[in-house]
Amino acid sequence: MRKYQRKLSILFFAASIGLQACDKGFDEMNTDPNSSSSPTPTYVFTKAQLDGASRAQVLLQGTMQYTTSYNDVAGFGAKYVLSQTQQTWNAFTNAYPNEINEITQVIAAVTGKPELINQLAAARVWRAYCFSRLTDLYGDIPYSQAAQGYTSALYKPAYDEQKAIYADLLKELDEAAKSFDAAKITFGAADLIYGGDVNKWKKFAYSLMLRTAMRMTKVDIAAAQTWAQKAITGGVILEDADMARVNGYVSSGQDINKNPLALNMYNSDYNPANFGTNNPEGGKYQDVFINYLKSNKDPRLGVLAVVWTSKTTVDTSAALQKGMSATLGTKPADFVTYSEPNPSTILQFNSPYLLLTNAETNFLLAEAALRGWYTTNSASTLYENGISASMRQWALFGTGGVINSNQIQTYIRYHKLDATAPFESQMAQIYTQFWVGVYPNSQEVYATYRRTGYPALTPNNYVGNATGGKIFRRFLYPQNEQNLNAENYQAVIARQGPDELMTRIWWDRP
Repeated sequence: MRKYQRKLSILFFAASIGLQACDKGFDEMNTDPNSSSSPTPTYVFTKAQLDGASRAQVLLQGTMQYTTSYNDVAGFGAKYVLSQTQQTWNAFTNAYPNEINEITQVIAAVTGKPELINQLAAARVWRAYCFSRLTDLYGDIPYSQAAQGYTSALYKPAYDEQKAIYADLLKELDEAAKSFDAAKITFGAADLIYGGDVNKWKKFAYSLMLRTAMRMTKVDIAAAQTWAQKAITGGVILEDADMARVNGYVSSGQDINKNPLALNMYNSDYNPANFGTNNPEGGKYQDVFINYLKSNKDPRLGVLAVVWTSKTTVDTSAALQKGMSATLGTKPADFVTYSEPNPSTILQFNSPYLLLTNAETNFLLAEAALRGWYTTNSASTLYENGISASMRQWALFGTGGVINSNQIQTYIRYHKLDATAPFESQMAQIYTQFWVGVYPNSQEVYATYRRTGYPALTPNNYVGNATGGKIFRRFLYPQNEQNLNAENYQAVIARQGPDELMTRIWWDRP
């Protein structure tokens, strides 16, 4: 027995030595050589820009009646099919671990370093952009405690009220815009939007401020006026060269380096872009959009839409363009004859991604002028400036997007703002042109539609829809929030209202 115990002791001793030996270098073996405990802000900022821009809401293309599909899954945005409502989870699920976490890292890394004040300011503006898009889809969201799971083990963040989020976004934009210093270093080439140009970043900040301010016209008109006028005084985007857009996308290689909207639309509906065998998900332009462009003799029609006449040939002639009805649930026999996005413009992987343009700011300024908040130019002049800018911007997408000045002026001549009409009639004109002019930024059009009611779209009362035949007012929180953050989830729906598509968010009022 003693002999046996002695053998066990020897084995245990040997094993313990072995474990100690194995422990040597264990930390090194289990450390990712490609990771960094202190990320480089310039690299992370670039990634945050790419991720923030990539949240192109293709489903809202259908909701704003630009596109549709006979396929219930692909056509959720145009049909609001009950079984597909989980598609609204994606923006929330993807934003927090990506751009929200990334831009939070950047801010933490550059805060408190006076020489990096421009990097901090740009990061704050980009953070405001990313959060504004998220809250405008869901309403109340995690904001003040967001991204702290990575730094403070706070895995169940509380939801902030959208009213409070808006107040902080405006403060952030105001402070960031004022802090830019042309004498200090910037992100330089790591900045895919402006290449470190602080003057353009300031215009972007003030333009975001104007956009945010105008959202509040139905819930806090005094604050809306104050912030809109502050933005106008600061200087918003008015020139083509100043528009906020992500540049540098490429036509081949890794998908993250391609225009996200073009890539998503191509992969979802228009691959391999030819006659007959493309459109596996049944996507086409919707009749509402194409009919409007045709009936108004809009020169953008041929820039945006084509009909495939053979496997290698497209036709952009106005007479041939035809939109498909969102009420269809099966593939029509004449499917190939319907219009779809122009592969030479909309579907170009190396085209810029437009974030906030001078077309948008001019339309917003036209409303501000109608309200008497802006007197430098008339609402009519600003409205026409918005139309002109919205047509010029397509030249950025290649020679197929060029609309000459004669075409622009002819269109404007037949679409003047009726300055003698009542306020609501002029708003209808402005935001119907906004609908066409800001395309393909469907998320911004969706927000403006909910605020103003324009354009006056007729909802699609498709069989099996989740909204009672109405255009939904918000996205749904993902299932994971109900399971993993239940207490805060219950608190937010008790405050904001049911987690349903028709629940209105703070600034969206009848």
